[in-house]
Amino acid sequence: MPKRWGSSFRWLLGSSWSTNFGDGVAMAAAPLLIASLTKDPFLISLGALIGWAPPMVFSLYAGVLSDRLNRRRIMLVANAARLVVLAGLITMIATGTITVASALVALALMGVAEVFADNTASTLAPMLVPRDDLALANSRLQTGFLTLNQLAGPPLGALLFTAGAAWPFAGQFLLAAAGLLMITRIVLPPHGRENGSTGKSVLHDLREGFLWTVRHAAVRTLVLTILIFNFTFGAAWSVLVLYSLERLGLGSVGFGLLTTIMAVGGLIGTALYGAITRRFSLGVVMRAGLIIETLTHLGLALATSAWVAFPIFLVFGAHAFIWGATSVTVRQRAVPAELQGRVGSVNTICVFGGMVVGSLIGGALASHYGVTAPFWFAFAGSAVFVVALWRQLLHIAHDDEVPAEVTPSTP
Repeated sequence: MPKRWGSSFRWLLGSSWSTNFGDGVAMAAAPLLIASLTKDPFLISLGALIGWAPPMVFSLYAGVLSDRLNRRRIMLVANAARLVVLAGLITMIATGTITVASALVALALMGVAEVFADNTASTLAPMLVPRDDLALANSRLQTGFLTLNQLAGPPLGALLFTAGAAWPFAGQFLLAAAGLLMITRIVLPPHGRENGSTGKSVLHDLREGFLWTVRHAAVRTLVLTILIFNFTFGAAWSVLVLYSLERLGLGSVGFGLLTTIMAVGGLIGTALYGAITRRFSLGVVMRAGLIIETLTHLGLALATSAWVAFPIFLVFGAHAFIWGATSVTVRQRAVPAELQGRVGSVNTICVFGGMVVGSLIGGALASHYGVTAPFWFAFAGSAVFVVALWRQLLHIAHDDEVPAEVTPSTP
């Protein structure tokens, strides 16, 4: 890691990796907890919705706060709140008083705290590293996300869940506490508005961030595309735990393995990303990625064996990293520091807004027509959206604020 980035970025990186590891452990454990309390497909899909709804509801306000207030302090408060809720959830599980309702409420509260922590965390790298180093810095952050949140965390969480439902959440608590301690070591430069006294209303700040997003062609296209495709993605992924258990015949550990396989795909995408973006324009890369996502839904709708589904999840993981790496770097390099929180929150609204609506549809379809119905819906909807968005994707390829060096280096 370049020394010029300073110790604060190293503490940010350590905190990000630690909390991502904890979140990865809970990623498999949370749906398994709900599935252990009820077999109702709609309630299980509601568990996914509970995880996705808080960003849609609170992201805009979180963005305003992160542009107005001390960002380090926001992260400390948000992560402390998450620890309090985790402690309550662990206690209910350990004492046998946990219910579907209380589990959903706890997951929702942790989701709210995570919105404020994650929105603010996404604004810190541009404050701590030079603009030309953002791609490499994001690559380092993404590596921790892939290896710990996606690769190591879910199978460990599923394994711990088989030993006892409280154990994965206890592990998440310890890792989140370590991340909180590392945040206390970060020293941030001022971002211009952190005293909170802007003289403008919250509505004014929200409108400013939204209008900036709408007027910037590349960022506008990114958020529009992610909104539409997460609509179909959310329908399919909301019942993924049932799909893996009932359709593929996997157990708890096998369900966690699905996320691990996607993480391996993400690491492959990390290794290939530089070569791909040197050879092809961003518009071509994005078009190919959306075709891959569409065919993923078709393949999973047809698959009846885990051995058929595993390669599909592997390819999807590579696509997800390539898309995400492009999106976050383009946004961070294009957005002024004082707007990072609000523009990031608009992007988050589109990410989770699509998934929330999709999860409601996915749960209803699975309840009435079987666990593969959401995947057929996702395939048909994605195919329509690919055609509709095909020409718009070239806005990114033609944007003059996205130079060749946005390509993340492989750590």
